[in-house]
Amino acid sequence: MDNVDEVHEAVVSHRAMFGTVDSWLIWCLTGGKSGGVHCTDVTNASRTMLFNIHTLDWDPELCTYFGIPMEILPRVRSSSEIYGLMKICSSRKSGALSGIPISGCLGDQSAALVGQMCFQEGQAKNTYGTGCFLLRNTGAKPVMSDHGLLTTVAYKLGRDKPACYALEGSVAICGAVVRWLQDNLGIIGSSEELEKLAASVGTSYGCYFVPAFSGLYAPYWEPSARGIICGLTQFTNKSHVAFAALEAVCFQTREILDAMNQDSGIPLTQLQVDGGMTSNRLLMQLQADILCIPVVKPSMPETTALGAAMAAGAAEGVSVWSLSPEDLSEVTSEKFEPQINPDESEFRYARWKKAVQKSMNWETTEPVCNGNGETSIFSSIPLGLYIMGSILMLVGAKYLAGRD
Repeated sequence: MDNVDEVHEAVVSHRAMFGTVDSWLIWCLTGGKSGGVHCTDVTNASRTMLFNIHTLDWDPELCTYFGIPMEILPRVRSSSEIYGLMKICSSRKSGALSGIPISGCLGDQSAALVGQMCFQEGQAKNTYGTGCFLLRNTGAKPVMSDHGLLTTVAYKLGRDKPACYALEGSVAICGAVVRWLQDNLGIIGSSEELEKLAASVGTSYGCYFVPAFSGLYAPYWEPSARGIICGLTQFTNKSHVAFAALEAVCFQTREILDAMNQDSGIPLTQLQVDGGMTSNRLLMQLQADILCIPVVKPSMPETTALGAAMAAGAAEGVSVWSLSPEDLSEVTSEKFEPQINPDESEFRYARWKKAVQKSMNWETTEPVCNGNGETSIFSSIPLGLYIMGSILMLVGAKYLAGRD
């Protein structure tokens, strides 16, 4: 399409399908209908189910399968290069940003990986937000997972630089469990109160909480699972449940990390962390105890924004930031070392795995009878778009690997 308006209309009509919000922003900021640049970077393109992570370009066969005309897709570029210059609309009074280069574009988890300076193969970061997202740098060669993880493009920091790949595992419920305890059960009034409540007992007293509210994501991909709290006794109280909720976040991270260690063949020696929940010091200590490795939290909490800024500043023609290893300064951080016996950690983890198995196969597609013997029409809640998209990405990656 040569007509910019036609491209814009095509993008708007399809963006809900393949998610080109980043390309739309670049297009708008570089002039929109008046010559805006229609592009995206490899990390965002890799999340569309239309991208070949091996050729680093749109895949004709996948586009045909999903019915997406390739001519409406943005041009795929690196994560760090000048895409265009800011061009303020003439109807606006302020043009102070006109001419400023737009030179960095990264998906949020890739940006956090860069912000954590995980540039070496084997380094990993975990972001604790509403969910958990753990990425491990696998270097210039994509590693296809045999343990339920996704293979993705981590970044490509320059037009002529090689792409770097990563293994990714996602957890559906992380910070969301805090909101559930607060809004649904009413046992806490704030996230800060959760830490105090859990710290007051220092143990779950054998209580295990599997927050599989919408199924289990990596490494299980089990949509039939539902949340359970088990191991209750007459002595269990809300403080133990609060502690179990924090442990659940850590156990789920452990499961993903175990899968990554099996896929890569090299055990991780420390985990770098970021995200809102890292302000919970008890959670960070529990994470180190359950992983049996140090957990490192940077003093700069906004690593996603930092990573995007680093990519933009390092672009050729901007060059206000060097990403060469010798130029990277030591980051101020706090390290949480494991404080419990590894045998105790393994015992608690084994109990968690047992609880996970109990959470599975709660929802079925078979009709369920109510108390009157009548059959209900539906017995399961439809899966969210995210889990379906992730499964399709996993299948697509396996397909592409086999085809190559």
